[in-house]
Amino acid sequence: MYLLDTHAMLWYLRDSPELSASAHSLIDKAEYVAVSIASFWEIAIKQSIGKMQFCMTIPELESLCLDRDIQVLPIQSVVLEQIKSLPKIHGDPFDRLIIAQTQIGKMTIITRDRMIPQYPVPTIW
Repeated sequence: MYLLDTHAMLWYLRDSPELSASAHSLIDKAEYVAVSIASFWEIAIKQSIGKMQFCMTIPELESLCLDRDIQVLPIQSVVLEQIKSLPKIHGDPFDRLIIAQTQIGKMTIITRDRMIPQYPVPTIW
């Protein structure tokens, strides 16, 4: 079971060479791949402040994920509770939420972020 970090999801959907070949292969073959709704929230914020020039709307992006069998995880209260116990290594609230979702769901994060592996979560890149 894999949870895609925001950049991994975007690069996978765009078939970008930025995504490692091993990560791409894992996503293609995995029985369960998910993305957090927090990733869509992060993209919406970045689009609204001009930090991300991405031509898709959030509903279009969600639909594309679902078409590719990438599940969209909601934010559950148990995940929010888990965030409180995370060490203060990473300051990005979206990444902290993804880390907590990974811990609660017993998943592996597909990410290039170098700070996430400092948490007790399995990562792949």
